[in-house]
Amino acid sequence: MNSGLRSWTTTLVAAGGLLVSAGLAQAASAQGGPDKQAIIATYADIAHAGYTDSVALARDLQKAVDTLIATPSAAQMAAARQAWLAARVPYMQTEVFRFGNAIVDDWEGKVNAWPLDEGLIDYVAPAYGNSSDGNPVYAANVIANPQISIGGKTVDTAKLTKALLADSLHEIGGVEANVATGYHAIEFLLWGQDLNGTGPGAGNRPWTDYAKGDACTNGNCDRRAAYLDAATELLVDDLVWMAMQWAPKGAARQDLMAVPADQALARILTGLGSLSYGELAGERIKLGLMLHDPEEEHDCFSDNTHNSHYYDVIGMLNVYTGSYTRPDGSKLSGAALADLVAQKDPGLNERMLKDLRATEAAMAALKKRAETVEHYDQMIGAENAQGNATVQKVVDALTTQTRTIEKLVSTLDLQPIAFEGSDSLDNPEAVFQ
Repeated sequence: MNSGLRSWTTTLVAAGGLLVSAGLAQAASAQGGPDKQAIIATYADIAHAGYTDSVALARDLQKAVDTLIATPSAAQMAAARQAWLAARVPYMQTEVFRFGNAIVDDWEGKVNAWPLDEGLIDYVAPAYGNSSDGNPVYAANVIANPQISIGGKTVDTAKLTKALLADSLHEIGGVEANVATGYHAIEFLLWGQDLNGTGPGAGNRPWTDYAKGDACTNGNCDRRAAYLDAATELLVDDLVWMAMQWAPKGAARQDLMAVPADQALARILTGLGSLSYGELAGERIKLGLMLHDPEEEHDCFSDNTHNSHYYDVIGMLNVYTGSYTRPDGSKLSGAALADLVAQKDPGLNERMLKDLRATEAAMAALKKRAETVEHYDQMIGAENAQGNATVQKVVDALTTQTRTIEKLVSTLDLQPIAFEGSDSLDNPEAVFQ
């Protein structure tokens, strides 16, 4: 991150209420115990910082995309891909705020929806097919066509604008797989399809897909560039909006601070438990492992899934310990849920910290394997006992961690919480029906 962006993000986060939470923490210390409102304020501060950093790194991505479009080359394609990978790091740490906050959960599909039927957006390999019973625009290829038809109606796609992507194309026809916006649409436009199955290799879109004139490959390079430009600008807009929701007068922060403290704590734990169990252990990991299906991996075009999963875990650590390390290395910290649990039951707090560290260690081992042995989609492949075992250890650690989170709820005398589930964990037979 350049110095200008560091200064900008630091200013925004300071405006986001760090001084407020520090004051609450000092007041709590003077009273001899953790203050619940200070814990909630730290949580909101970390959310604001995480989304603010996501904005900054998305702006870096936008600059790299602008350069690729203006002067396409292999080097500029590589730089844009690297900027996308960097942008994922702070964003994935914010996913822990999703399930306990309706404002975040309702918005999340704009920026991180997956998997997607990429044939809606651009050209695909013949093996992809031309039709799907559940998706009438499965292979519509908006980039190649100035209009598409769905349900007897024509959609004008001549101008590939932010409004078209967000309002007309995203989840068109009510099909969730019609992902037209967000990180994964951009990922597809930078990497292209990963046609390697559970073999080695990621997507390999040529930079010449953005070349000028006769150097253009696969046609419609100008429209492909227009789509990529609009999608990237829209991602920045959406992230800016969410960062604002966690500012001092933002709706997400105000909504959380307005409810009784125990209700707010329950929402924090809902985010922790639901991401840990149903979403990450279940839908994002166990399901793909059961099916041995690379289409079920999160960052499937770039083979970056190991990092996305890893930073989801770091996000959970951030929230429980009330600490967040920013992309520039600076740290944000304040009153933590761990402080409250330690006051009520020191042994349980140690157990939770141990479980979180065990999950982080299991995920770090998966990450290392992905970077040194084989990518995640290879790990979940059939007849890969060692790879499968590495992935299963993460599922087991997340499941154990979730059981401890359930214990936290009862120890803090909160109302019972129904965490998000997954058939892959709760009813495995249903996955194959």
